[in-house]
Amino acid sequence: MRYAVLFPGQGSQRVGMGTDALAARPDLTAEADRVLGWRLGDLCARGPEDQLTRTDRAQAALFVVGFALWEAFAAAAPGPPAAAAGHSLGEYTALAASGAVTFGDGLRLVAARGGAMARAAGLEPSGMAALIGADRQRAEALVAARRAGGGRLSVANLNAPGQIVVAGGATDLEWTAAAAAEFGVRRVVPLRVAGAFHSSFMEPAAAELAGVMQGLSFSEPVFPVWANVTGRPHSGDVGAALLQQLTAPVRFEESLQSMARAGIGTFVHIGPGDVTAGLARRSIEGASTMVVSNLEEAEAVAAGLAAG
Repeated sequence: MRYAVLFPGQGSQRVGMGTDALAARPDLTAEADRVLGWRLGDLCARGPEDQLTRTDRAQAALFVVGFALWEAFAAAAPGPPAAAAGHSLGEYTALAASGAVTFGDGLRLVAARGGAMARAAGLEPSGMAALIGADRQRAEALVAARRAGGGRLSVANLNAPGQIVVAGGATDLEWTAAAAAEFGVRRVVPLRVAGAFHSSFMEPAAAELAGVMQGLSFSEPVFPVWANVTGRPHSGDVGAALLQQLTAPVRFEESLQSMARAGIGTFVHIGPGDVTAGLARRSIEGASTMVVSNLEEAEAVAAGLAAG
C-alpha cells in the first residue's frame, strides 16, 4: 500500500503528549536534554502549559515526540512510506524521519529555529488569523488591498480548502477583521501564536538561522519529503528551502494534492492530535487517514497497513 506520513506543527502540543513514546526511548530523551539544556520529558509530561506553548519549547518538544513516535511506527510498518510532509515545524520532523538529517542535527536546528522565531516575534506586535469561508483568490485580494494601503499583511498558510491563514502586524489584523466581509470572508479568527510566522516579520529569524545552517549537510532521503515552500518534493538545497519557509507561505494543500496525483491515497498523521489527518481529508476526496499519537496507535496503524 502506498501511504504518506504527515507531521504536525506548532499548536498541536499539549501537556501529557508522548509520555509513553519518550519513556520507551530514554536515549532520545537524554540526547534531547543535552542539546536543549532543559528536561523535555518533564515538560511534556507535566507542563506547565504556558511553558510548553512557548515557541522555543513547543517546537523542540513536538519534534522529539514526533520522531519517537515515527521510530515506533516505522519499526512495525510493512515498509517505508512513499512520501512524507510536515506542517511548518513538522517539515523538520519529516526530514529527520527520512534520514535527510540526523535526529541530533535536526533538534539543534529546531531549537535554534524556535528561539530565533520567538525573538523575531518580540520585535513588534504581530500575529496570525484564520479566514473562515475564504478561498485563495479572496484571501489574496484581501491581502493585496491591505498592502496597497501600506500594510504588511501576507498569506501565511494554505492548509486546505476553506483553511487559509494570514499574518501581519497588530494593525494589519485589526484592519482584516473590519474589512473581511467586503472580500467575502465570513469570519476572522485570531490564532493564539506569538507572532506573524511565515511572513516578512520573520526575516530576522531567517538571518539568524542561516548562521546555524552553515556547515550542516543534508543526506539523500530514504523517501521523498515534500517542501512547504513549493508543495513539491525537496530537490536541490534543502537548507535554503527551510530558511525560505520562515518567510514564505506553507503550501500544505498543494503538497497533499501533489501526493494524491502521485497515487497516494492513505495518509498517516504522526504526532499529538490529528490536525494533518483532517487537512488530508479536506484536501483530497476519498482520502484514507490514520493517526499515530501514542505507542498503541503506532502498532495498530502499522498492523492495519500490513493487512492492506
